[in-house]
Amino acid sequence: MDWKLELIVVPSADVDRSKSFYIDHLNFDLTVDYENKGFRVVQLVPPGSACAIALMPNPEAAGTLQGLHLVVPNIGAARSELIGRDTEVSELFHYVEGRQHPGPDPDHTDYATFFTFNDPDGNGWLVQEVGWTPLKDQ
Repeated sequence: MDWKLELIVVPSADVDRSKSFYIDHLNFDLTVDYENKGFRVVQLVPPGSACAIALMPNPEAAGTLQGLHLVVPNIGAARSELIGRDTEVSELFHYVEGRQHPGPDPDHTDYATFFTFNDPDGNGWLVQEVGWTPLKDQ
């Protein structure tokens, strides 16, 4: 039997602000925006992902979700794309023998290079490079 991870709940103090961030800054696709009698859920899917996030109003828990990972084949291009959308992101960093070092892994080793960003509520994301693919003009 397959057990598929399909949805991760992301707490938000302001769902409309968060929805705009995920669409405008991260290019997530809106799949659900449902409201009924004070209940609201907004679901968005990252490009190429089978797993969605659900923005749920929960001001008390907003910013407590940390360590969500997005996986990309070219971390430099992904970082440039987010910067181009006015998203605050960290510098690239990588790990060697369990120690963090600045910059990308020189060999583009899978699972070694990262950058981070936070959504407007402070929920923390890591972007990780797996299956490095150079851009066509590289």
